[in-house]
Amino acid sequence: MDSRAFLGLQRESQTRFSLQVEPRLATSGSFLFGGAGLGAGVAALEAVTQRPCTWATAQYLSYAKLGERLDIDVTVAVEGSSVTQARAVCRVGDREVLTVNAALGDRNFDANGQFVEMPTTIPPDESRPRVLRAAHANSIMEALDMRIAKGRDLDDLDGTPSDGRTIMWVRIKSLVDGLDAPALGILGDFVPMAAGQALGLRAGGNSLDNTIRFSRLVATDWVLLDIQIESVQRGFAHGTIQMFAQNGTLLATASQSCIARKWKT
Repeated sequence: MDSRAFLGLQRESQTRFSLQVEPRLATSGSFLFGGAGLGAGVAALEAVTQRPCTWATAQYLSYAKLGERLDIDVTVAVEGSSVTQARAVCRVGDREVLTVNAALGDRNFDANGQFVEMPTTIPPDESRPRVLRAAHANSIMEALDMRIAKGRDLDDLDGTPSDGRTIMWVRIKSLVDGLDAPALGILGDFVPMAAGQALGLRAGGNSLDNTIRFSRLVATDWVLLDIQIESVQRGFAHGTIQMFAQNGTLLATASQSCIARKWKT
């Protein structure tokens, strides 16, 4: 299965796509997981432009609920010799749910470099599985394999703040055809979870946005998420994620803001 099959993305016309919000794409609150929305937008944009995504940002406006159909309409705004600027507007009926703006393309440039290093940490097979709540049943969390390298279990969240850093290995269990940009879009949506880790509270949040910048895609079974919460102020959490392959290659960086919320149970 590839990322488009995981998302259930269907092509309706040259510029329109759709998907059904199924449990494997939904949050524990029974609405579309923000990363799945971003990943679907990136997949649609890449299919229309026939170019790889360089940068994409999603603004989350509403919720697509479990069982609803999400329609994705792609508009190419500017098409240059090496870079295309485009957007994907995602709706349920007449209700706009999210908008993804992106730049796509490749350029020849005779220099390159990676200037951040993957943190020294324990490998995925030595990291402990993330403990899920009962509320996570029938949600995207069951479709992911998550291993905590630096972070706390639920019972250890006693109100004591951490240094704001969470490190976690993650992969999509059914993804066997290789990692791509849409898959990284799905996996880059863990700032809300890390906000609870930073505060030491059973807390998370609802995403307001997510911006992902793609570096270099290489084959890897696991993706290391190095998540840093910078602040939780005025009821909002802000954080960044560096995403690494197992060999230390930087795959992408993501940044996100969310509405901070304590869990009711």
